[in-house]
Amino acid sequence: MNTKKKRILSRLVAMAAACILILYAAVHIPELSTSEIAEHFHLLVIESAKETYLTSLTYAESDQGMTVSEWIAREAAEMIPLGVYAVEKMTLNTDVEDQETYELILARQANDENAVDEDGNLIVGELTSQETITTSGTSIDTSLEKLSDYEYLLGNFYTVDSSTMADSELLDAQKLLGKDMKIDTSSKGPKVLIYHTHSQEAFADSVSGDEDTTIVGMGTYLSELLNQKYGIETMHHKGVYDLVDGKLDRSKAYQLAEPEIQQILSDNPSIEVVIDLHRDGVAETTHLVTQVNGKATAQIMFFNGLSRTRANGSISYLPNPYIEDNLAFSLQMQIAATKKYPGFTRRIFLRAYRYNMHFKPKTLLIEAGAQTNTVEEMRNAMELLADTLNTVLTQ
Repeated sequence: MNTKKKRILSRLVAMAAACILILYAAVHIPELSTSEIAEHFHLLVIESAKETYLTSLTYAESDQGMTVSEWIAREAAEMIPLGVYAVEKMTLNTDVEDQETYELILARQANDENAVDEDGNLIVGELTSQETITTSGTSIDTSLEKLSDYEYLLGNFYTVDSSTMADSELLDAQKLLGKDMKIDTSSKGPKVLIYHTHSQEAFADSVSGDEDTTIVGMGTYLSELLNQKYGIETMHHKGVYDLVDGKLDRSKAYQLAEPEIQQILSDNPSIEVVIDLHRDGVAETTHLVTQVNGKATAQIMFFNGLSRTRANGSISYLPNPYIEDNLAFSLQMQIAATKKYPGFTRRIFLRAYRYNMHFKPKTLLIEAGAQTNTVEEMRNAMELLADTLNTVLTQ
């Protein structure tokens, strides 16, 4: 039964019950006229509504001194706001109870984490719609004094989707930069897990059937760098979550990935860092590239899901107790990259949903390059990303 029909049924039941009680009062309590019953009923409807919706302004009163007729009228009155309240409560929670709405939100989450508009153009302020994006390598002031200015922080380091709410309390640079993101290097076992919610993403010169030239191949290269060059034990998971019956389908990718990733984390309690490595999708005329040490390098973007929308606040069925930690991790990565490799990172993108960032406090979703980048540009980017991770996690 849909919400509209439930609302109508609830009101009809409440009205029928009220009418029965009024008729009962009229038949069995002859000392009151019909007009007196109606007046009592009218006043008690108002009082009951006050008690239901303005509980902070009212208090429970004793039934002492109330006649039988007044009691019956009050009981009838209370049934109406109760019925309406039940309907309104159901309507407010429709995102939880309506399976179709729930699945729609999850499908939207799975398909729109890219920082682009519906035409594939970048949503990055002044860089929007430029055909080729290169960077001058100009350093940005990352002093705590500057970063403590919310407007400066937001304007230089973040892009906030229009559906998302982010305020100065959430983006408190001093608090975020003060969190310790170092990993425990004294214990054994893998410290970093790399996986891909979207494993089928490829690049401008990827070779069909060659995994090494896809986003999965970039995950392999990144894990090799962390393991061999920096001594950070890293596990690379190649699970596929965006193919259904052999066809590309991202609508449930995050749902499908969650239980397997949670199982890996349960089996490997030493893992502290979780990285979901993606490739962005942009207009074919857009090229995300910067020059670092004379090498053409794909730009990357850190991405945070906030599990809350501007319109409705927190999304209760996509909880994430680690939002602040996630934000701290991405900001510290952004600052470290800005200092060492100006222009390598795009602004951190904030969006409303969760994107499975609730696995660990140190969780990153990274959009590395786009379909218009070359494999070489992507591999160059992995080298800078590995070095930045080493800086934040161990130095």
